[in-house]
Amino acid sequence: MDLKGLFGGVYADRRVLVTGHTGFKGSWLALWLRAMGAHVVGLGLDPDTEPSHWSLLALDDVGDHRVDLRDPAGVRRVVENAQPEIVFHLAAQPLVRRSYRDPASTFDVNVMGLVNLLEVVRTCSSVRVFVNATTDKVYEDHLTDAGYAESDPLGGHDPYSSSKACAELVSDCYRRSFFACPANGTSVLRLATARAGNVIGGGDWAEDRLIPDLVRAGSANHALKIRNPTATRPWQHVLEPLSGYLRLAQVLFESEGFAEAWNFGPGSGGEMTVQRLVSHLGASWPALRIESDHGTHPHEAANLRLNCEKARQRLAWRPVWNIATALERTGAWYRAFHESGKLQTSDDLAGYVDAAHRAGLGWAT
Repeated sequence: MDLKGLFGGVYADRRVLVTGHTGFKGSWLALWLRAMGAHVVGLGLDPDTEPSHWSLLALDDVGDHRVDLRDPAGVRRVVENAQPEIVFHLAAQPLVRRSYRDPASTFDVNVMGLVNLLEVVRTCSSVRVFVNATTDKVYEDHLTDAGYAESDPLGGHDPYSSSKACAELVSDCYRRSFFACPANGTSVLRLATARAGNVIGGGDWAEDRLIPDLVRAGSANHALKIRNPTATRPWQHVLEPLSGYLRLAQVLFESEGFAEAWNFGPGSGGEMTVQRLVSHLGASWPALRIESDHGTHPHEAANLRLNCEKARQRLAWRPVWNIATALERTGAWYRAFHESGKLQTSDDLAGYVDAAHRAGLGWAT
């Protein structure tokens, strides 16, 4: 399947920087960008799991730079050499429980790491678009049936969520102070933030995430202890928010008026408790099972729901796969890998694009 015409062909032969390219979402994004003909450079740390999706993909034509965001000189060297036109910032310390263990490092990476990158980007005249991927956890906790909208107050109970809310404020500061003022003599750059819910999909082996933990427990033939089986999350396949990021960067590149915050979630149809999600996966993989862990655990929001009407109406973006398809694809990916070592990443990408095309989504036509 020829993917170069996706998103209006804006990525073909375009120079793109992906931070966090060695991570779960970053590796999927690097693959998709390369499939569309982009010249991709990655900036990130060594993968912290074995196996690693990035290593298994073996994308030899992607510039692979192992640089810590907390190293300003290293970040500057990569950006100035690459001269990217589009930047997707995905690098982060992304785990809630790890943020409780090491809050200082979490804030250092997620806030000052972003500042280091923006300081380099604002003096690099090649950069026209910057998409900062944050999280649905940036919102102040409050109960609402409508879901969190982009205009709702920012907050964050735990260090991870708070650090990402800070990253939203930093992004807004740089957008107002440097990227919208040609009179300042700085490069005019369009910066947007993207807030996405919990993602699933093949190739994630990170610690303290539901699907990877389930896979590890199932492979060892024991039940996974879950701290909150009734927690409701907006589950979506990893390709869903990535299509949102790519669509957002496209419209930022092509026109003004989109440099702001955006939600990308599955809607109410993708909301599911942890217990129900495991039951769906267990229907085709009986080894996957859970039991309650009644110990004391750090605070996490019981329910997260995103209102994505803004992206639907103004970006013409909407999810492609329902939760049943996302779970089926995810389970099939891990089964194929553990049974035969086969990677179904490219197959899943092709299937997703085909489904988007058949659904009449503009970016896929």
